[in-house]
Amino acid sequence: MLSQPTLETDRLILRPLNLADAPSIQEKVSVRAIADTTISIPHPYPDREAERYITRQLDASEAGHSVTLGLECKSLEGICGIIEIREIEQEHAQAELSFWVTAELWGQGYMNEALKPAIAFGFNHLSLNRLYAYHMLRNPGSGRVLQKNGFVQEGVLRQRVRKWGVFEDVALWTMLRQDS
Repeated sequence: MLSQPTLETDRLILRPLNLADAPSIQEKVSVRAIADTTISIPHPYPDREAERYITRQLDASEAGHSVTLGLECKSLEGICGIIEIREIEQEHAQAELSFWVTAELWGQGYMNEALKPAIAFGFNHLSLNRLYAYHMLRNPGSGRVLQKNGFVQEGVLRQRVRKWGVFEDVALWTMLRQDS
């Protein structure tokens, strides 16, 4: 089982999820703008999917494959976003970084603030050498967040994902331990 930390920034608490977070997550990801800018969140978000998601994340943590942190804004109630360090490969000391934040907080630096301690946790506590992240090219905001946090764009994967029946180009970003 992987350690599920609680981390704190000026405006956020990053903490392990629990089933009590399901209503908050269900509400936040049911907004079309969130699904539209993420690779794998569906819209409409199915009823009770948040509970299934949390259960899958807890199981992935138990198996050593993922660390999932809910973002709590100190000024708001409930979960306002998620950061996952997933697909952890111990053999190659790498993992994927995935994230979203509720639309009403876009452009206010919350995800930039949240990624700093999450990245440090990945390198320092999970002993990773490489983190990688993807975003659809039509979502440049995620690319800016990654760049501000020291990630380097390695390339574009043409038509890598299908979102709502349309094949989308995806940027691949990486960060190495030595760059952090």
